[in-house]
Amino acid sequence: MLDQALSTFEALFDEAVAAGEPDATAMTIASADAQGRPSARTVLLKAHDARGFVFYTHLDGRKGSELQANPQAALLFHWPRVRNGVQVRVEGAVEIVTDAEADTYFASRPRVSQLGAWASLQSRTLDSREAFEARVAEAEARFAGTDVPRPPRWSGFRIVPRAIEFWYGAQYRLHERWLYERGDDGEWSKRMLYP
Repeated sequence: MLDQALSTFEALFDEAVAAGEPDATAMTIASADAQGRPSARTVLLKAHDARGFVFYTHLDGRKGSELQANPQAALLFHWPRVRNGVQVRVEGAVEIVTDAEADTYFASRPRVSQLGAWASLQSRTLDSREAFEARVAEAEARFAGTDVPRPPRWSGFRIVPRAIEFWYGAQYRLHERWLYERGDDGEWSKRMLYP
């Protein structure tokens, strides 16, 4: 049943790309801190398979800290140009990807993005744009003539799905919703929901 959910996701993702969505990989991730206070932001999907949905960030920024303190998250893809509008919701536990996965992805990034990862103290107060640009220049000088290694506190998070919902828009709010869920026994089921 998970295979069916993933193949549905891949087909809709392909439709989103073909429909000209500005960035089909854009997804909202909702997290909560240790006290349960929620926050949400848009990140970019960088990998997905039966293990889950992956994005990359600084581990010590706000979202990284929240996801480590409270390792549960919800994702939302919204593709308004697909059919009459499609949303895909994913909920599940969060885990940090392996060092090998993070190293491989980091090596594929443009060099300026790699340098930016070293320069950024993500989510901390920044006195001025010039201060950040100076930190980028320092990183550039530090790694001149060499490959830029992955910063030690920069990695990826994988959301391991326990639920994947496909929401298909329809006129008069007569939407169609399908929910795939993993039970406590590890088995996946599929059911339709009222809109």
